[in-house]
Amino acid sequence: MLEFILCSLVTILPDYLYRRFAQGKRIGREITLYSVWYELRWGITVCVLLTVSIITMVFYFHPSTTNVTKAYRTITIQPESIGRVDEVFVTRFQHVNAGDPLFSLDDERQQAALETARRSLAEIEAAALVTETELEGIDARIAQAQAALDQARDDLQTNQDLQQRNASTVARTELTRLETAVEGAEGELAAVQASKRTLETRIGTLLPAEKASAEAKVQEAQVALDRTLVRASVSGNLQQFTLRPGEVINPLMRPAGVLVPDDAGDETLVAGFGQIEAQVLKVGMIAEVSCISQPFQVIPMVVTEVQDVIASGQVRATDQLIDVQQLATPGTVTATLEPLYAGQLENIPRGSSCVANAYTNNHDRLASGETGTLEGIFLHAVDATALVHAMILRIQTVMLPVRTLVLSGH
Repeated sequence: MLEFILCSLVTILPDYLYRRFAQGKRIGREITLYSVWYELRWGITVCVLLTVSIITMVFYFHPSTTNVTKAYRTITIQPESIGRVDEVFVTRFQHVNAGDPLFSLDDERQQAALETARRSLAEIEAAALVTETELEGIDARIAQAQAALDQARDDLQTNQDLQQRNASTVARTELTRLETAVEGAEGELAAVQASKRTLETRIGTLLPAEKASAEAKVQEAQVALDRTLVRASVSGNLQQFTLRPGEVINPLMRPAGVLVPDDAGDETLVAGFGQIEAQVLKVGMIAEVSCISQPFQVIPMVVTEVQDVIASGQVRATDQLIDVQQLATPGTVTATLEPLYAGQLENIPRGSSCVANAYTNNHDRLASGETGTLEGIFLHAVDATALVHAMILRIQTVMLPVRTLVLSGH
């Protein structure tokens, strides 16, 4: 309607004024409903065409959308394993800081696992002490075996010397027995030395590895015990937190509540524009928004990001083929808006619904001097029509409370 009124000022109105005052025609006599159409048919036709052209120009080069919201990210409050709530430290709508305890789960099983791991570690440490004692005993056995070997060798050498002097003095069987005794003593010494090397390897390699494994199990059990106390990962406000002692929490099906971080979406708005405006939306465009939670206020914004994909076309691998007909619903081009001046979105609650206009600016192209005459006139017209869209946004801003509170019937 506003565009039609503006277009009629340069088409229908001059034609009417000419016929009324220049030709002297009177309303109700020469100027009737039929004569108006007949005489102003060219002006009305031009007015309609000009109105359609202006509307197309306004909404194409200065896109608008009602799909604007102050989106924010939430964090689900849940433990890493199933458990029964033992104690709750906070309540809903409470502000918590990072690291503050929220609730604890029953930890009897974790306490038992930790005690078992600690006892296993103590057992390995005791085994290390026992092994060191055995090593000291091995040294004594080595000395004893070495002494027995030396004695057996001396006896064998003595009898061999006696036989060389007088063969009848020492029997051959006695020499054989002594040689066997020497070999047995050597084998005993080698076995004891091997036992010592085994104990040294056990002390130097196996027991430290077993101790490190036991310490890791103790640490693992301690971590599992610590995780029974759920803490806030970031600072924020608790929402939908109605947890009570005795409830069973399942991280997949029954979370405890929602945590809204303090810095979640404070300075950004997410807008979804029509696909036809994908070639017009550019990073750096100036925009304006008006939110229902803060009426009678228009906030200047700037486009900081334009998503280069449209969500409606995404395909996820499943066991069934996707029919393209299922993707026929057109999606929107997602853009991120940030306030032109810091702090302008502080009073707008997160999740608020807004309307937004983005304005095409051709000042740099016009200032470069590279545009022709007709193109320059067209670009000037494009920039000038932004005023029409800005007026429409302000009219919507003024009428929004009336439409919401009065005309909606609530």
